Amino acid sequence: MNEKISIALPKGYLFSSSIEILRKAGFDVKDLEEGNNRKLVVKSEKDNVKYVIARPMDVPIYVEYGACDVGFAGKDVLVEKESNVYELLDLKTGVCRLIVATLKDRVEKVKEHYEHFGCIRVATKYPNVTQKYFDRKGMQVEIIKLYGSVELAPVLGISDEIVDITATGRTLEENNLVEMENIMVCTARLIANIVSYRMKYGAINELIKAIRRVI
Repeated sequence: MNEKISIALPKGYLFSSSIEILRKAGFDVKDLEEGNNRKLVVKSEKDNVKYVIARPMDVPIYVEYGACDVGFAGKDVLVEKESNVYELLDLKTGVCRLIVATLKDRVEKVKEHYEHFGCIRVATKYPNVTQKYFDRKGMQVEIIKLYGSVELAPVLGISDEIVDITATGRTLEENNLVEMENIMVCTARLIANIVSYRMKYGAINELIKAIRRVI
């Protein structure tokens, strides 16, 4: 690329698939793949690209406010953050579902709670998505915002249900939880800052074309 662009990459479950897409698209990601590299900003002089490694929830924020031109973000994060960015491509990776779950032995009690009390307590990392979901169902909900293992909340008795993402369902099973409802299917997306998309259209469009060829 002749014009320098910055790309936000999410730590965690989308990181490996994101750099694999970039590698297949012909980008030099050697410094990103090195396990001993703890840098949060990695520059590739060969491709004229600056990579910013961020928490998944922060990627849309960095892109929206122009700290990065483009980014790789999960659809679950985009829906939760409601960020003002362009969604350019569905990358078809990181497939997971945003679901409602509860303890296996509490399913009937929770349903009964719906009918007679009308208000439930839900633990989640996605308070906005959760509120809107239960608003659509016409149900009152008390939301507990957590940042760590959401599955612990019903186990420890501080919530009736959880709203969280799952890929295989293994974590739910291991914690005696069962899925009650499916809210949405999520995949990784390529997003862009609105101003950057206009000002650096050539470089970003080149990136889009390169990625489109490998997904």
